[in-house]
Amino acid sequence: MNGRRRALLPAFAFLTPGLLYLLVLLLVPLALVLGYTVFRRGRFGGVVYEFTTENFTRLADSLYLTVVLDSLKIAAITTVLALLIGYPTAYLIASLPKKWKTIALVAIVLPFWTNFIIRAYAWIMLLSGPGIVNSLLGTELELLYKQGTVVVGLLYSYLPLMVLPLYAAIERLDPQLREASANLGASAFTTFRKVTLPLTVPGVLTGSLFVFVPSFGNFVIPEILGGGKSVMVGNLIRNEFLVARDWPFGAVLTLALIAVLVVLLMIQSWAARRA
Repeated sequence: MNGRRRALLPAFAFLTPGLLYLLVLLLVPLALVLGYTVFRRGRFGGVVYEFTTENFTRLADSLYLTVVLDSLKIAAITTVLALLIGYPTAYLIASLPKKWKTIALVAIVLPFWTNFIIRAYAWIMLLSGPGIVNSLLGTELELLYKQGTVVVGLLYSYLPLMVLPLYAAIERLDPQLREASANLGASAFTTFRKVTLPLTVPGVLTGSLFVFVPSFGNFVIPEILGGGKSVMVGNLIRNEFLVARDWPFGAVLTLALIAVLVVLLMIQSWAARRA
């Protein structure tokens, strides 16, 4: 028994820095946020340590429910479009020779080497009134500051997070399964529908989660490309903390966002096990 304990000591020593990191930068802030939810906002902002449940009842206000529903809609549209674009892309990359696979994967992750905000501002140059898109089309359309523009920005930002899990799932498939399906007389579409797609469902679920979660909580893209007209949950939380200085209600909104994400993680885990 003593020998076993001595063997565990090196492992615990390696785990300690990571556990401390999580404790200090995740659990402690989360505990503070949870504590703020039951206090009042001060007259000039901040927190007054008087117990109240009013912050939770405010969540039922139609204004906040509308923002949440709009955020869910935008994130869902972004996820569906990412799946429709990402699956064929991942399938094509998986079918390339090994040399070209590496080049294609580098091209997919290349945008991540550029600052997120710079990439968002690049879309302003493309979509603004005298921008490149209108110049190519010979029109003067107002393409910026619309909900569709926010979806485009989110899709561009998070599409690689859909492609990479899908590529990993498709790459792991045994090619003999598809060969057997073809030998039994199945068409290419039937093979894809009954063999490839069912076996890559875990990758679909993982990629969808990777795109939906950051899209749902994003506040940079709606602020830059939406011009503040498309308010999402992330913008609402940011405004409550930094503009209205209503920390207790901002904490409640943060807690609600975390709860939604936890539910999504549980659904994804359940669906992956069923698949």
